[in-house]
Amino acid sequence: MPSVESDALRLHFNSFTERLAANPDADLATIRRMLDELQVRSAEPTEVTYEEVMAGDQSAIVCTPTQRSATGAVLYLHGGGFVGSSMHTHRKLGGHLASQLGAPVLVLDYRLAPEAQFPAPLDDAAAALKWLEGQGYARESIALAGDSAGGNLAVSLALRLRDHGESRPAGIIAFSPWIDLACTGETFESNAAKDAFVQRPVTENMAALYLGDVATTDPKANPLHADLTGLPPLFVAYGDQETLQSDSEQLAERARAAGVDVTTELAEGMQHVYILMVGRAPEADATVTNAAAWLNSVWSAS
Repeated sequence: MPSVESDALRLHFNSFTERLAANPDADLATIRRMLDELQVRSAEPTEVTYEEVMAGDQSAIVCTPTQRSATGAVLYLHGGGFVGSSMHTHRKLGGHLASQLGAPVLVLDYRLAPEAQFPAPLDDAAAALKWLEGQGYARESIALAGDSAGGNLAVSLALRLRDHGESRPAGIIAFSPWIDLACTGETFESNAAKDAFVQRPVTENMAALYLGDVATTDPKANPLHADLTGLPPLFVAYGDQETLQSDSEQLAERARAAGVDVTTELAEGMQHVYILMVGRAPEADATVTNAAAWLNSVWSAS
């Protein structure tokens, strides 16, 4: 049974849907402002400090726990359908994750579509990874993490590194990842009545803004059409109320078939990106705690 606190996200998404229905011609600036509002769902973490930096050519926030217990670091790539959200909307999530890990989390403000289409956000993520290495972190101690579109970027970046013959990161954490930019998952239909916001027309529009003339099945942008062999250990968390549930399940299934060490967590009754309720809803807190424990175990084993 979902917690009372978790209903806040569903109600927030419902308000999005109502406002868009009342204003079907809403421009991108309006949609971005709506996505920015989601940051209110997270509570402020404690025992974390923040510093704004330039990671490559893009701004980022380093979330550093006051109690350091791990030697690695995390590059966090925010969600927002490639068109919205920022390091500010995901700062608190990054802080909670850093606190649980005992390690710093870099939340990157990558460029957004349609002003900067594929592969610009992926290029920014690759530059931020190099920046972290320049701070003294070995590639093998840096994990990639992200939610929704950021989950796609995290997996896509790991595949790019592999294809370029580079060493792989420590692991990947994907929260409610949007992996299939062709939007073919069966839960777009079976969960349509349960998901309060993410519907196929929304994702198809965002994919078009991000990809431009690039095919939705291009393996460099759509990991479900890529060979997943050689990916680092993967943690995937998702809710059973998401139209993107199939994305998580297919990613996990195909990664396992490719020999990847995969851990999954299904949160019953949860909406898309429910982890944005961290600090307020027990379901989000549990997933962030479990993801941190998983990554610490990966670091310990390496």
